[in-house]
Amino acid sequence: MSRKGAIRRIGEYFESDGFFDDLARRVAIHTESQEPDQRPELYRYLRDEMQPYLEPLGFACEIHENPVERGGPFLVATRREGDDRPTVMSYGHGDVVRGYDDQWRDGLDPWTLQKVGARWYGRGSADNKGQHTINLAAMAAVIEERGELGFNAVILIETGEENGSPGLREFCAANKALFEADVFIASDGPRLAPERPTIFMGSRGVFNFDLSVSLREGGHHSGNWGGLLANPGVILAHALASITTATGEILVPEWRPPPIPNSVRNAVSKLEIEGGENAPEIDPDWGEPGLTPAEKVFAWNTFEVLAFKTGNPDNPVNAIPPSASAHCHIRYVVPSDPEAFVPGLRRHLDERGFDMVEIAPAPDPMAATRLDPEHPWARWVVASIDLTSGKETAVLPNLGGSLPNDVFSEVLGLPTVWVPHSYASCSQHAPNEHILEGVSEEALRIMTGLFWDLGEPGTPA
Repeated sequence: MSRKGAIRRIGEYFESDGFFDDLARRVAIHTESQEPDQRPELYRYLRDEMQPYLEPLGFACEIHENPVERGGPFLVATRREGDDRPTVMSYGHGDVVRGYDDQWRDGLDPWTLQKVGARWYGRGSADNKGQHTINLAAMAAVIEERGELGFNAVILIETGEENGSPGLREFCAANKALFEADVFIASDGPRLAPERPTIFMGSRGVFNFDLSVSLREGGHHSGNWGGLLANPGVILAHALASITTATGEILVPEWRPPPIPNSVRNAVSKLEIEGGENAPEIDPDWGEPGLTPAEKVFAWNTFEVLAFKTGNPDNPVNAIPPSASAHCHIRYVVPSDPEAFVPGLRRHLDERGFDMVEIAPAPDPMAATRLDPEHPWARWVVASIDLTSGKETAVLPNLGGSLPNDVFSEVLGLPTVWVPHSYASCSQHAPNEHILEGVSEEALRIMTGLFWDLGEPGTPA
């Protein structure tokens, strides 16, 4: 009975195709939470796949209805081994984005896990079925080797993350007693680079909003009215251009975060952005001047125009359009105040003569969160991963993207540490989603070592 023994067990599980078989069953379930007709599949994933897997491992499982009508069900699985032992909360989401079945490469099907070289293709392989399959298999290896986990565990699997996690906040707030724990450790998102183990302790927030200019009813012939009627597309383009410089530096004061804290700056100084094969080339002169690429992604705010429409782009006509609109968002870090974003933009636009531009924020922005990189739990997890991998773990103060981490860090009040098992070029929301075989094998060993160490003396709890 040893740490090495548990890691050997997880290696045998991988080599015997145990991991492939478990993941293949899960990928085959069409848990598209954005498709109302697939709602029964959300229940099937929890009831027929996850519950039968977890109960033989000694977890008491219960499926809970979502307090929000459009939200999917939750599975809560608990295993208690003693009040004197640390309690760990973990999380995964069983839902996936739409399959886009007809857009995958020839020979690939989103609902059939397939090995092609070092890549395993299938919808949910990276986001998030593969990631929570790794973590649960690691717990199983520890139980088999030790006869117990050595700690208490509570696992939450939701089925609505790809639909904005409706009801997750309300469910956790109403059931805090279910999730009393010392630390939250889960997996989602990408590593900094495929070959480098990574942790992050929060995520940037995301604030979506629409800008629009509506000047009149209907289009008017540009030959008869050009030069006489204001063009809303031109007006909105200039309004958008006033928000940043031509190289992306934010010019709205309320959108700029305070100076980067030293602990965050020290952590990101060791990071180099590397998306793996097929990653786009970084534009070095884009964004906030004076920041490194890692600081721009993990320690600063960014503004993006995601879509812009005026007239009829698919079938343009020679007419001045009556309106224009743009869908935009801000990715923001702690301690930026999202409540100041719209008033700040309103003042900024009005001062420049763009009072005709309307601002419509989307409901329920995702909050920014960040655990200090020097937090004892963060340092403990890094030490465990370094021991198993023999590598230096990349420590991200927060993910560049967004996750519902504030539910766990703010609503439940837990220190949060994420250990991602994917990489930036995995096509997670696109056709041809995949995981890397080598990363998955290493992740299984890392998580087995981590869960073994949680049952040993010396945890921060």
